[in-house]
This record gives sequence, C-alpha cells and structure tokens, in this order.
Amino acid sequence: MAINKDSNGYTFMFAIALVVIVGAGLAAVSMGLKPMQDKNIEVKKKMDILGALNIESTRENATQDYDKYIKSDECVVLDSDGNVKDGLVAFDIDIKVQFRDKTLDPKDRDYPLYVAEVDGETKYVIPVVGSGLWGPIWGYFAVNADKESIYGAKFDHKTETPGLGAEIKQEFYYSQYVGEKITSQIKSVKDGSGAGVNGKVDGITGGTITSKGVEEMVNRTLGVYVKYFNKN
Repeated sequence: MAINKDSNGYTFMFAIALVVIVGAGLAAVSMGLKPMQDKNIEVKKKMDILGALNIESTRENATQDYDKYIKSDECVVLDSDGNVKDGLVAFDIDIKVQFRDKTLDPKDRDYPLYVAEVDGETKYVIPVVGSGLWGPIWGYFAVNADKESIYGAKFDHKTETPGLGAEIKQEFYYSQYVGEKITSQIKSVKDGSGAGVNGKVDGITGGTITSKGVEEMVNRTLGVYVKYFNKN
C-alpha cells in the first residue's frame, strides 16, 4: 500500500518521529556532556572559595590552589544551631539547591565551613545564599583566625540587572565587607553613609532590592556560624 504523504496522518506521524529522534539525540548529547559540566561547576566553586581568600586562580590551577590552601580534613558541616553534623563532606553540600527546595525546612539545611591556611594563618570560609530581585544570589566570606573579623568576600548572581543589582559581584561592592564583624548585623544603606562605618555598607544605586537581599542572606547565614564559633 502506497503511503499518502499528503495526508494529515502522515504529517502527524512524521512530526512525532522527528520529535522522538531529536529528543533522543539531545538527551544523548546532554548525558555525554554532563561529566564535563559537573567538572566545570566544581572548578568554579573552588575558584569562588579561593576568591573569598583573595587568591586569584584560573580554571587551569584552581584545583591545585584549592588543595594547597584548603585543609579538607578540617572542613565541617553544621546544622542550623551551629553543631557539627557527622558523615557529611563540606564540598559536597549544594547550598543553592537546598535554598531552592521549599519542601526543606530551613532548620534542616546544611551549612558547610571550609578551613584554610593562608600565609601561615588560619582562615574560615563561609558560603551564603539568598534571593535578589530576579533570582538567586550567593557568595563566600573568609573570616580571620579570631573567628569574627571578615578577611575577604565574593558575591555572584544568576539574573540580576547589569549595571544595577548585578554590581554585587564587583570588587568595589564586596570589598566593603572586609574588616566587618560577623558578630554584628551588617546593614545595607542607600544614603551613602556606609563608607568606613562599622556595621554598614553602601548599597548598589538603583539596586536596592538586591542590596537588601544581600543584607538578609548575610545576616541570616552568618548567625549560624557565630553559634559554632561561640561553642568552639
């Protein structure tokens, strides 16, 4: 029997076959690229952690530098009360996934703490995550051996507006946190009074909601680590 290529049935079946073939091809490509994607995510995470320690690294040397400065055997994972949770690896915790999971009670989230040694001094690296105007924002703080003063910081975002909220990833913004104390509430102000004033940072002009999002995620998250440091 000859196939009527002008019929609606033929067109319908051809479209289905095409969707199946293309879908299978895309799925195969995605699965093939996943190990590379996972590796890139891992390297980027190491670069961000090192960035908070004021260590500039590249994708080529990030793993080497991470192993050099981060004392993996001393890194821990905390609960929301600042207690160490056994059996968990700090680097394996994806705080962004946990933050997005609305079924997970905030009290049940994990809080990784990285321990580093830079120029013979101990530093503690704390990851933070929150919400900006258009999507997730996140970053890392490095804390000095006194377990109180901030040594370095690094922020990033997914979809904030270029020139406005996206400016949180620029050095002029995150460098304001250096010298601040994690034991204090750090307020984002928009009147320009934050420069050089303890407990205040200048928010992004035109990016008030994102700046306040940073304020919220910083104070909410650092409080957990203050509990841990007070106990240790």
